[in-house]
Order: sequence, then structure tokens, then C-alpha cells
Amino acid sequence: MPETVQESAGHWQRDLANAVRSADVLLERLGLTAEQFQSAATGTHRLAPGPFASEETLRQFPVLVPESFLRRMVHGDPADPLLRQVLPLSDEDQTADGFVSDAVGDLQARRGPGVLQKYAGRVLLITTGACAIHCRYCFRRDYPYVDEPRRLEEWSSSIALIAEDTSIHEVILSGGDPLMLNDGRLETLCRQLDQIEHIERIRFHTRLPIVLPSRVTDGLIRLLQSLRAQPIVVVHSNHASELMSDCAEAVKRLSRSGFPVLNQAVLLRGVNDSVEAQEALSRRLLQLGVMPYYLHQLDRVSGTRHFEVPEADGLEIHRRLREVLPGYGVPRYVREIPGRKSKTELPDE
Repeated sequence: MPETVQESAGHWQRDLANAVRSADVLLERLGLTAEQFQSAATGTHRLAPGPFASEETLRQFPVLVPESFLRRMVHGDPADPLLRQVLPLSDEDQTADGFVSDAVGDLQARRGPGVLQKYAGRVLLITTGACAIHCRYCFRRDYPYVDEPRRLEEWSSSIALIAEDTSIHEVILSGGDPLMLNDGRLETLCRQLDQIEHIERIRFHTRLPIVLPSRVTDGLIRLLQSLRAQPIVVVHSNHASELMSDCAEAVKRLSRSGFPVLNQAVLLRGVNDSVEAQEALSRRLLQLGVMPYYLHQLDRVSGTRHFEVPEADGLEIHRRLREVLPGYGVPRYVREIPGRKSKTELPDE
């Protein structure tokens, strides 16, 4: 086992407790000042003046950046693509037509406590509202997590719902982030699902292996390997610079443990809106044994307009990716449209 992973195994809660929780501290650690963000260029775009989001926005969605993720940022670079994802700029306080709190129709899809169903044959469980990082483009930043189960015993009706519906063959554990549950709680939930005969796959949607690599513990690997149902891990990385150091070791460990590991990314202005950035991301993922799965057009959540890349630009990036990458290395470019029976692949024909 790689030393970096072995040393951190079992200590992920401590690593999370030491995360940065202030924009001022974040900039100080990077040798940056707030004034730099009043005119700092991000590609051909400029960040809004301010520079930070309002106190009200930060109360509702505070800064949270683990040390491991911070260490992968470039010191002194105000346009660093990792910093761009977590720095709460005043753009978040701007309203815009078409940008709403529930951009993907989660509330319409709710079948029961913590259970969402949008597509045939699979349901999604909101396992927790907690994450290890607060990505400023988060599509569930306004989700009413207080209305969902928190204790394991509160999941009984949802487990029963899944057990009674034999058309369900896959359960997606999401949140928040399901790996924010400790190994014991996660195992209890997984075992209950694994006992349902018609469940063929248990999918884990998680960003923790990317932002908090110490979460990839021996216990987690053993749990995934022991399931009767096929485990599938879908990680979330947006830039090749994320996939370095302890993160690279943790992701490689997952991909070599005997179950599929896929990646989904979001197309973000000033982060990865170039052919070069997308090619580097796919190549790095493949090098670590992870298959590029989806490239999402931004979900139009309130406060995220500054991250949106025009669809025409995304289509051109995707077209050019097909020219430089093997077919298995090109993610599907998709948008989620509430009410549709699947992701909408772009261009929508």
C-alpha cells in the first residue's frame, strides 16, 4: 500500500476537522490578498469586484477546504483552478433569470424520506447533507437536508420502499457525500441494501477520494469488496491538478481494488473550459485507472451564473476532444433536465 495512503488511513476525521473554514485564511495560506480578486483575470473572463460573497451567503454555505486540497493549489496564483472552485466570490449574491434553488428537480423526484427517483430501475439516497468541501457551484447547496433521515433507524421506511419495488435494480448513495458516513454506519446501510435480492448494483457518488484522500481506508476497501451487489464508485474531479500526490494514490488504490471507478466533471468557466484542460483531465484519469464518464453542463443553481460556459463553447471543446483522445477517454457531454427519463446528451437532437 502506498505510504501516503497508509499514513493517512483512519485519520480522515482529523483531517476534516483541520480543514480551512475562512476565505481570509485560505488566501493568506496561498500568499494572496482580497484586492487581487477585484481585477484578477481568469482566462478571458474577469472576476467580479467585491470580492467575497455576503455574510448571509456564507452563513448558509460557508467555506470548507481540506488541507490536502489546499496543498495542491499553486501558491500566489489568483487564477488557480482549484482555488476558483472553492473561493466564495461576490458573484454568488447575483440573481439571474433561469438560475433557481432546485435546478435539477430533486424535490419533484422525492419518493420517500431520503429517496429520489428520476430514472427507471434506480433510486438515489440522500445519505447525509455533509460534504468534506464546499464547491461553490454545488447543485444541492440549497437542498432541505433537515427533512431527510439522519439516524440509521430513520432509514427503515426507505429501505422497505426499495425492498418492495422489484423494478429497482440499482441504489445510488449520494448526498452531500455518502463517504462522510464512517465505515460502521456506511456498512450498516450497505448491508441492509445488499440483502435486497433484486438490487444488483450499489453506486457511490463521492468527491472525498479527490478532496480528502485519507477517507480511502482499509475498512472502506474491504466493505466495497465484500458486497454481493456490484459496487461502482463515481468520483468527481474537474481538473488534472486535483489528481496529484495523496489524491492520486488514493484514486489508484480504488481503481485497482476490483470494482469500476468512473469520473464525472462539471464544465466550469475559469476552471476547465478549454480543450487543453479537458484533455489533461481525461489523460490523468485514465493513467489512474478511472474512466471519464460525464462532463456536465452546469446545473443552473442560484448563485452560480459566473461558472456557466456557453453550451456552444462546450460542444466545440467536446468535438475537439474526440480528435485527440481515444473514444473510451471522451466523457459524455450531458445536461440534466428535470422530468426527462435520462440525462440529455448534448447536442440535444
